[in-house]
Amino acid sequence: MNRWFDYSPIVDRPVIRWPGGARVAFWLSPNVEYLEYDPPATSRPPGFVGAGIPTPNLQWYRTRDYGNRVAFWRMLEVIDKHDIRCTASLNEAVLDHFPEIRDAMVARDWDYMSHGIYNNRTLHGLSEEAERRFYVDCVETLKRHTGKRLKGMLGPAISATVNTPDLMAEAGLIYHTDWCHDDQPFPLKVKSGRLISLPYTLEMNDSAAVAESANDAPYFAQICKDQFDVLYEQGAESGRVMCIALHPYWIGAPHRTKYLDDILTYILSHDGVWKTTAEEIAEYYMDNYYDTVAAYLEERRQDLNPAPQS
Repeated sequence: MNRWFDYSPIVDRPVIRWPGGARVAFWLSPNVEYLEYDPPATSRPPGFVGAGIPTPNLQWYRTRDYGNRVAFWRMLEVIDKHDIRCTASLNEAVLDHFPEIRDAMVARDWDYMSHGIYNNRTLHGLSEEAERRFYVDCVETLKRHTGKRLKGMLGPAISATVNTPDLMAEAGLIYHTDWCHDDQPFPLKVKSGRLISLPYTLEMNDSAAVAESANDAPYFAQICKDQFDVLYEQGAESGRVMCIALHPYWIGAPHRTKYLDDILTYILSHDGVWKTTAEEIAEYYMDNYYDTVAAYLEERRQDLNPAPQS
């Protein structure tokens, strides 16, 4: 059993109602990333993209560089057309290295979840104190460049240690998106503060579609619509969360951008869609459902493990 959360069937939980009676809380997360051209050898653990390949590795580096130079701006045109305030999954080195991207995000009042400083410097193997300093760096860097307080995290390259949730909550963060294990927010058991897992996605994630189909962009558009249809239907009973994760270098390619427009047009044509950000979802859940669900989980825990009769 995972020590961070209880098992809880979604069909038995307290009902969630989103603002305005929305069925689906929909958020869009562009991964705005920075990969180092010649990173330290210790920064690329086994299993990470490019691990074991000598650097500089242009095939590995070029995709994000194209994304930041060209494709981000093409993607942004589509997002602006639909008036969506995004939650950037942000490698915070972007804020230092690409001020034009920083200024574009700030001008649109985007929210941010940290994706680490560099996407090729993961949390694997960090000591507790080193990871604690990492969160301080993330919080201070975002505040300095955007004026916003960091509230959520997608681990760099989706990495973690055995201490990660506790240290996130200690640093004042309220949501963690690495889990991808539910269609609703869910409380995590941490030593101090309050932290929830918030539905992100590794399936409605544009770059993952490359591995699924040679006809990649039409395939991606279709699975996004298909997922939305199911969540929209089920959201009539209890609110659901849908995230679409984007990578500018992928969705912003000239032959793919029209499919993003198609996806967003389809989803936003429905009534009962809360067009929102990860931060707004997390705060709404904390204010309205965290205590209710925590009490439900405690009652369920006692029912499953009754105190021995004296």
